[in-house]
Amino acid sequence: MSDSLSDALAALEAEVRAACAAARDDNELRQTAARYLGVSGTLTRLLKRIPELPGPERKPFGQRVNAAKVAAEACVAQAHARLRAEARERELARPAADVTLPGRRRKVGRRHPIQRVLEEVVDTFVGLGFDVAEGPEAELSVNNFDRLGFPADHPAMDMHDSFFVADLDAAARVLLRTHTSTVQVREMLSHPPPVRVVAPGAVYRRDDDVTHSPMFFQLEGLLVDEGVTLSQLRGVLEAFLGRLLGEGVKTRFRASYFPFVEPGAELDVGCLLCRGEDASCRVCKGTGWLEILGCGMVDPVVFSNVGYDPERYTGFAFGMGIDRLAMLRYRVPDIRLLYENDPRFLASV
Repeated sequence: MSDSLSDALAALEAEVRAACAAARDDNELRQTAARYLGVSGTLTRLLKRIPELPGPERKPFGQRVNAAKVAAEACVAQAHARLRAEARERELARPAADVTLPGRRRKVGRRHPIQRVLEEVVDTFVGLGFDVAEGPEAELSVNNFDRLGFPADHPAMDMHDSFFVADLDAAARVLLRTHTSTVQVREMLSHPPPVRVVAPGAVYRRDDDVTHSPMFFQLEGLLVDEGVTLSQLRGVLEAFLGRLLGEGVKTRFRASYFPFVEPGAELDVGCLLCRGEDASCRVCKGTGWLEILGCGMVDPVVFSNVGYDPERYTGFAFGMGIDRLAMLRYRVPDIRLLYENDPRFLASV
């Protein structure tokens, strides 16, 4: 091997040592290693040229280049150790943590607005003397419709209005309950009068727009005893709405039809979003009123279906959408916001 080539390799080794010494972080060191030892590095390219040399020169050239490569690898390793030591020294030189400082509180979640309203509604009715009852969300059609006096041709019993999950025969039809009135049926089947319950929970209907959701939360109430009157129903509901929405809330009763009550009524409240002043309000549709719940005196047919004496007992029932109440309470213009799980929205209500 010629002296000039040996001198060139010595200069290359010195260049590697200088580059390693100049590296100030791992990224610079990796670039240096790649420049000399990588697949296309200078030393790697020299080794690949060995077959081009005359036979007698190959061995000494290869030995010299390999020695330079080993020296370069050692230099890189030493530089890496140096950088680690320097980083450790910098870390130790930092001021010690002040353990007397107060800790950082973890951010915790908050209850969903629907859950908050649901709990408040339940607490209000418990304060009025009602018990809380629960039932399954997948329910027999006989409890969801038949025992409540629904006629066989009622639209809610069609597949396009309710979510049926099993339809083996007429006695075993199963659906996702369309209301929590099914819990009222179960309570009356298992308890003699008096009955005084509210039934909160999720219900399911094929409906989806600004004020409706396919899955939503409902609370229904039932009071059965001797001598129960329509005026008592109105008094209970107005007391409830006064506690929930404020004593100044406007209400109105409208005659309405429900298969399981007679007479039946709708209870509306004045729109708390536009207060009846915006004809383009999407929530109240410009009427100034928002339907809150349906109610009425329990139809004697329902009592007969559950084994109660309709000549002796009377009662009232009511049902309301918790989502609708949450929209009023928190001024939510679109019910779908309650189910999209956008943390920016949920943090604002």
